[in-house]
Amino acid sequence: MATLTNAPALRRKARRERLRTLGFLSPWLVGFTVFFGYPLIATVYFSFMHYNQIKAPTFVGLRNWRYVLEQMPLFGPAMWNTLWLVVVMVALRVVFGLGIGLLATKVKSGVGFFRTAFYLPYLAPPVAATVAFVFLLNPGTGPVNDILGSIGIHAPNWFNDPAWAKPSLVLLSLWGIGDLMVIFMAALLDVPKEQYEAADLDGAGAFHKFRYVTWPSITPIVMFAVVTGVVQTMQYYTQALVAGKLASGVSIGPGSVIQPGYPDHSTLTVPQLVYSLGFQNFNTGAACVLSLVLFAIAMAVTTLLMRKRAGLLSADD
Repeated sequence: MATLTNAPALRRKARRERLRTLGFLSPWLVGFTVFFGYPLIATVYFSFMHYNQIKAPTFVGLRNWRYVLEQMPLFGPAMWNTLWLVVVMVALRVVFGLGIGLLATKVKSGVGFFRTAFYLPYLAPPVAATVAFVFLLNPGTGPVNDILGSIGIHAPNWFNDPAWAKPSLVLLSLWGIGDLMVIFMAALLDVPKEQYEAADLDGAGAFHKFRYVTWPSITPIVMFAVVTGVVQTMQYYTQALVAGKLASGVSIGPGSVIQPGYPDHSTLTVPQLVYSLGFQNFNTGAACVLSLVLFAIAMAVTTLLMRKRAGLLSADD
């Protein structure tokens, strides 16, 4: 009888608990719905519509999908460039960031200057950093080619050469490696010193200490760097667009239409193609299809990396 009498009170208490939980979750739920859920649903909706942002959208079925996947000439180069940057840029940034982080933890004198020198380029705004880098690598007036020529090295045309445009963007990303340096430096300093001392007693060399002591401890941080790097590089837009336009020498003014990808579409990425379709050609349906394809690839790659059998996480992490 006592249990039956307290049942309404227990239900009210459980309801209050649920409402309290929803209250704490409400900021995240509102943000998720407004900034992710609704845009994703709208993107799927417009991918089946013909919509020029002026007239009302009309249903066209799979026409936009067939156009993007079968008929669009720039889809292949843009996807190739994006995936190339994901593989090469992310891998080199992780390796280079880890190497700089290791050096920063080993330097005994001038460590403050060393860390500041590598971190400061990361603070530069992307447009300003790209402008400066294009100027430094300018084949005609840039100081880098002058220095290489003075020591007898034939300098490439960098951003003006289709074969060197993407590697030049990778160099730009390595120049701003300060964010990964700080992350890896913090992870390396967090490795217990007792493990290094035990490895010294066992006669382990530098390679074996890194392989069996350092690497297992920083593996979760490496996973974080790889996953965030993949997501960011899949959205690579500003640096490629600015570098291509500056290298092409085309003046950018009010009302000018920017055709990305210079030279020969070698720096064209999928986000640039989405912007060009959606806001220059007003083909919203095709732009939404490209966005969904990019989203699906990013989710697939991230899921693959997050699986334990990807080799970045051990079973205990």
